[in-house]
Amino acid sequence: MKHFYLCLLFAFLAACGRQTERAELVVINGAEPDTIDPAKIRGQPEGRVANSLFEGLTRSNQAGEAEPGVAEKWEISPDGRRYTFHLRANAKWSNGEPVTSRDFLWSWLRTLREPEAEYKYQLYYVRGAEAFGEAKDNASRPPESTVAIAAPDDRTFTVELNNPTPFFIDLCAFYTLMPVHRSTVETAEASKVPWLRPGKIVNNGPFLLTEWKLNDRIRLVRNPHYWDVANVKMSSVDMLPSPSANTAFNFYSNGIADLILDKSMVPTSLIDELKKRPDYHASSILATYFMRFNVTRKPFDDARVRKAFGLVVDKGLLTEKVTKAGEVVADAFVPPGTAGYQPPAGLGRDAEQARKLLAEAGFPGGAGFPVVHYLYTNKTETDEKIAVELQTMFKRELGISIQLTKKEWAVYLNSLSSLDYDFCRSSWVGDYKDPNTFLDMFMTGGGNNNCGWSNKTYDDIIRSAGKEPDQEKRFALFRKAETMLVHDEVPIVPFFNYVVVMFYDGERLGGIQGNLTDEHPFRAMFWKKK
Repeated sequence: MKHFYLCLLFAFLAACGRQTERAELVVINGAEPDTIDPAKIRGQPEGRVANSLFEGLTRSNQAGEAEPGVAEKWEISPDGRRYTFHLRANAKWSNGEPVTSRDFLWSWLRTLREPEAEYKYQLYYVRGAEAFGEAKDNASRPPESTVAIAAPDDRTFTVELNNPTPFFIDLCAFYTLMPVHRSTVETAEASKVPWLRPGKIVNNGPFLLTEWKLNDRIRLVRNPHYWDVANVKMSSVDMLPSPSANTAFNFYSNGIADLILDKSMVPTSLIDELKKRPDYHASSILATYFMRFNVTRKPFDDARVRKAFGLVVDKGLLTEKVTKAGEVVADAFVPPGTAGYQPPAGLGRDAEQARKLLAEAGFPGGAGFPVVHYLYTNKTETDEKIAVELQTMFKRELGISIQLTKKEWAVYLNSLSSLDYDFCRSSWVGDYKDPNTFLDMFMTGGGNNNCGWSNKTYDDIIRSAGKEPDQEKRFALFRKAETMLVHDEVPIVPFFNYVVVMFYDGERLGGIQGNLTDEHPFRAMFWKKK
């Protein structure tokens, strides 16, 4: 086995053409990014790249907290609905041009127009944004002036919200709300030449994109025009994709990489031993691993079938036998304690009740149940092991044989977006510290709903929660909605809450801190000693 890993290592070195100098920091980033366009990003590997290249009105620090970014300060009106941002005079694009409030105005409207912007709903807290973003075409779209954002001058940007939104400053650090360089994008679109590539991209974040070799590496170098360049210690960063956890960890163990940020890139079979090492770092995050049903396809259009599948999952076995890093079994979707919120009870485990529900749905003992496929990604070995365990559980408890389908990360994401699956693995990391980041995604037509599930009552409850200023009443509304989600209708079945596992030498590498939103900006990292 060791010989096999060494062969992989040497093949990788040859493919990468390592005659070029090694970057100052080398990071295992997981799957090959699908896109790094802030408006279109759908996953964490892409998000890490975008957070290095672009910066919003605010930015996330190493503790996962929002702090001033392009905006050096802001005021909030007494009613909590109007924000006035003041942009830094020294905020610049990588070509030296100033970043202006008009860049944010144009970029936010671009995102709202973009059909592929699955996260555009993060802008729907802005008055008029939802109607503008949900228009089916330009002919039916309201005027731009109906979206309550404005640029009175180059350094002032104003935003009016539908309701007080306590997490809006956190949202302003999210990649969907980051600006892009208008003339670069428009020129590229007119000439049909990609702009998200070295030599073409103009960005405003702490790093520049100088190299992107598919299935090899993304190289970032420090941006001399970044307003806070004096505090960016790493001169260059290589972000490596990896075909497997074994390969990724071998790169780290052999000194090819300095940092692993994702537990999916750690062999689960080694976790028990790896926990004993000083370079093993684990912390809780606001994230849930769950099973998602396509409710537009039979037999999962029947809630009784969905419940039956959920009721036979032995979540304790998954965390103890497969994941092994201290993950907490979850029956609810929102992790406990998110901003003080305590979620309702979910389904739990009850095989007898599951078989009864399946019989009521017309499939006693699994008889007559159609062939269904469980979709998972090749991103992690954990996904495959969980899929195999689920296959065994459904056969043993329900008499149902399921087929397993594995797809590459980008293809998997496209399958979810187009509802081209039966049921699948899913995960969600909170974008900010509030239950809303977990629950609003399942509103009708939400960009990340990806279940085909629609319930007007659920939608109304979430909207009511958004208008409720009293936190206790707001949380009560969330609990009511979440009960529908994980107990009554069950378009999803939560399995466990994540623990993030990172590998790095803390005696040498600094600027990394475990935090609930799993944000680890490269601009904050530095070498204590080489």
